[in-house]
Amino acid sequence: MNYADAAQPLASEARRSFGLRAFRRLLRRPLAVIAVVIIVFVYATGLLAPAVAPYGFNEAEFGHGFAAPNVDHPLGTDRLGRDLLSRAMWSAQTTVIVSVAVVGTGGLLIGLSLGMLAGYAGGRTDNLVMRAGEILSSVPTILLVIIIRATLQDRWTDLFHNIEDLTHFPGLVSSGAPSIVLIFGALSIFSWFGMARLVRSQVLALRESAYILAARASGASVWRILFGHLLPNLTNLVIVVVTLSLGSAALAEIGLTFLGIGVQPPHPSFGTMIFEGSGLSNIRNHPQLMLVPAVVVGLLLLSFNLLGDALTDILSPRRR
Repeated sequence: MNYADAAQPLASEARRSFGLRAFRRLLRRPLAVIAVVIIVFVYATGLLAPAVAPYGFNEAEFGHGFAAPNVDHPLGTDRLGRDLLSRAMWSAQTTVIVSVAVVGTGGLLIGLSLGMLAGYAGGRTDNLVMRAGEILSSVPTILLVIIIRATLQDRWTDLFHNIEDLTHFPGLVSSGAPSIVLIFGALSIFSWFGMARLVRSQVLALRESAYILAARASGASVWRILFGHLLPNLTNLVIVVVTLSLGSAALAEIGLTFLGIGVQPPHPSFGTMIFEGSGLSNIRNHPQLMLVPAVVVGLLLLSFNLLGDALTDILSPRRR
């Protein structure tokens, strides 16, 4: 057994001890705890929307448009008679799917992997990854999404129609899957650089550590060093970045949908709900149309920021 492998159990125990202390410190921060509760509630509601939503996301009761809150519709209805509570639940599902998919692919799968590789390998690999990220991040995201939608939307929808025909699994297109997959794919491609840059800087500081040098001297492979030795020491950074990235991805989806280039109707999104309730007449006569989605979105984004700030302080190396 080499030095690096022998040190791993001790390092794992130290991380567990630090994680327990960090959790206890988090519980002593009321705002952070409230933020966690709000985030969990919104995401759980989105995941369980098919089971707990009183109505379908596009189920309308014609003749009952702009209904005031009542027993059947606790938050009222929109102009088409669609239940606002149900629409908010289904919109939360869209936010959950897009934000988790964007962070999971763009942030973790692409950003974390490329950041570790660039920081550890250095040289041409580092320059290639960083220059590619800088080029992508220098182009406005909205412009890129517009180009992608204009060139791929019809082909993408046809692809999902073909998948339905081949698999005999109807409902993919009507569920909004083509626009959801397209928007999260576009955001993933252009959102990985922030994670990669932060991870690279941390790896640059760690790659000359004693345990990394020992692992390298013992003949450990690059992948073992990256994922067996470096990755566990990046956990705190990754947790903070993922927390903030979830909020950023949710805001990006909602903002793009509000502008008409994100998730397309009739599939629900908070962006669509805010847009439909943003007319001057609606604000004056039916303010709940905008207040319901705006309050949920505001609380969710504020919660992500509060939790991110708390985790940044709690997981700081100075706290070890």
